[in-house]
Amino acid sequence: MKIKKVISLLCTAVMLLAVPAGNVYAGAEDQSVVVTMPTTSEPESGFDPAYGWGAGEHVHEPLIQSTLVRTTKDLGIENDLATEYSCSDDGLTWTVKIRDDVKFTDGEPLTASDVAFTFNTCRDESSVNDFTMLKEAVAVDDTTVEFHMNEPYSIWPYTMAIVGIVPEHAYDENYGQNPIGSGRYIMKQWDKGQQVIFEANPDYYGEEPKIKKLTVLFMEEDAAMAAAMSGQADVAHTAASYSDQEIDGYELLSVATVDNRGFNLPCTEPEEKDGITYGNSLTSDVKVRRAINLAIDREEMIKNVLNGYGTVAYSVCDKMPWYNEEAVTEYDLDAAKALMEEAGWIEGDDGIREKDGEKAELTIMFSNGDSVRQALAEDSANQLRELGIDVTTSGVGWDTAYDQAQSEPLIWGWGAHSPMELYNIYHTIKDTGSAEYSPYANETVDKYMDEALASSNLEESYDLWKKAQWDGTTGITQEGDIPWIWLCNIDHLYFVRDGLKVADQKLHPHGHGWSIVNNVDQWEWE
Repeated sequence: MKIKKVISLLCTAVMLLAVPAGNVYAGAEDQSVVVTMPTTSEPESGFDPAYGWGAGEHVHEPLIQSTLVRTTKDLGIENDLATEYSCSDDGLTWTVKIRDDVKFTDGEPLTASDVAFTFNTCRDESSVNDFTMLKEAVAVDDTTVEFHMNEPYSIWPYTMAIVGIVPEHAYDENYGQNPIGSGRYIMKQWDKGQQVIFEANPDYYGEEPKIKKLTVLFMEEDAAMAAAMSGQADVAHTAASYSDQEIDGYELLSVATVDNRGFNLPCTEPEEKDGITYGNSLTSDVKVRRAINLAIDREEMIKNVLNGYGTVAYSVCDKMPWYNEEAVTEYDLDAAKALMEEAGWIEGDDGIREKDGEKAELTIMFSNGDSVRQALAEDSANQLRELGIDVTTSGVGWDTAYDQAQSEPLIWGWGAHSPMELYNIYHTIKDTGSAEYSPYANETVDKYMDEALASSNLEESYDLWKKAQWDGTTGITQEGDIPWIWLCNIDHLYFVRDGLKVADQKLHPHGHGWSIVNNVDQWEWE
């Protein structure tokens, strides 16, 4: 570890020791745990499902509130509040039956009216999730709610799995600061910018939580490391750069994810619109895009950039039920070079390819301050120079990155427990006739995804999502259009105190935050 980083950790450790131990220390005696999370995990708008709690980019179970259904370890769907649900043949009405024995923590019963109120509020107010497909939620009786859709939406159960139900009688603009729910835990204390404390709900309708108290500390990686070193945390999030460190009394836990990193390849010829350049003359050639995909040694990246803590990524949905294994692409630099030759890009004396007087040049961008994305950009640049493409790397801010990515590759982070991730990246949008994040369009791919959403059966829709990736003739994989290059899924790493058994984790989505405590109620001290 570098000297500067050691000094930083020691300084943070001294600061942590100044914090009264009773405020943060947890242990087997009182069945409590202290978990660190990145500062970005603290919900700015509070613990309100309408404003992102449990939803958005970093999807997780809301803990305080119950959800109608939950995702299983293999990303299927199981009931929570719901006892059953069904969809009409036309896909426009979802009917959900709910339990009749659930109460909010203020003692009031939870009914279908609360469910309808919650979803209608999210439809009207949500600044994170897309609810445009929902026309109206209606309580038919105390235990039956109907969701009337503007259009068929087969993956609606994945939305039901992340929306925590709020009490209509106790909901106002301050709800997120003092939430009332019916979930496994009650929020007892929130010290903004520092920590939030949850205690087990004694009236929870499900299995009694084994962990009675959860304290979440919001801190950067250096501080989280110091919290573990000083014994102030039971589970501390960390990064691959710290993975070779040993902390007395702790073991390193590695959790598999669908938290992927990759970069876009603009698929159209350059064109300027409203001051923004769309497209790239080099990557507009599908043979070049296929060559780039073949020239990436993903295993090397995992070893040298992630210290071995990751898995190769070939799509935005590896390991998910809707993943098409045709996306797998083996590293083959010779084949990649042959494709470049076929495309007319001939290697010059300096090793950089040229075509019609134009050099094969790219800029791969990464978000400022993200060391992993920067390292992946640099590694990609080095590998593509072997292919004969002169690649520079550039740090950018998110205020300009979206526009710049319309003409140059950008290292992105994606990954969610929903097929909608595929749709959002690859489907064209009405305003432009092109995909949102990088110029690309394929009518057949759009058609499969539209049909998948229009299906009245969630499981049957998976095959259509797979066909959108590759149907044997066209798609978004190597033999198709390959508009994005996927590099790796980053393992989520944690230092865990000896004696604490963290329950088996389902695949974590993008975001190194709340996913780790999805099943904290099942953890136990041994």
